[in-house]
Amino acid sequence: MAAPNIINPTTITGKTTYYTPSGTTAVVLLTNAAASGKVLKINSVIASNIDGTNAVNATVAYYTNGAVAQGSAPSGGTAYTVASTISVPANASLIVVDKSTQLYIEEGNCLSITSSSANKLTFTVSYEEIS
Repeated sequence: MAAPNIINPTTITGKTTYYTPSGTTAVVLLTNAAASGKVLKINSVIASNIDGTNAVNATVAYYTNGAVAQGSAPSGGTAYTVASTISVPANASLIVVDKSTQLYIEEGNCLSITSSSANKLTFTVSYEEIS
């Protein structure tokens, strides 16, 4: 099924999810399965550094054809960086995406995240599932 026409949707459901990467390679934060019949409107992405001493670098990317389960490495496709290697100070947060810079995740695509230190950044994404 093709992605829905967002001018006249049937359902819009607000959702929030989060993930703390346990490694330093790219993993999926949010996925939109192929043929889901949905589009995901990203309202915000926040990277929060839970390390009380050290800064940690955050990267967020839109990944084409890489839709797999949250926490898995994106498969296939191409990564298009939204924010690259931005330092998040100790005990601070970085707003990567907000309502003024929202994104749409189409079917078969995902949002990936990378942390320069394992278990130090928690990424939170607020989005609308539109069908």
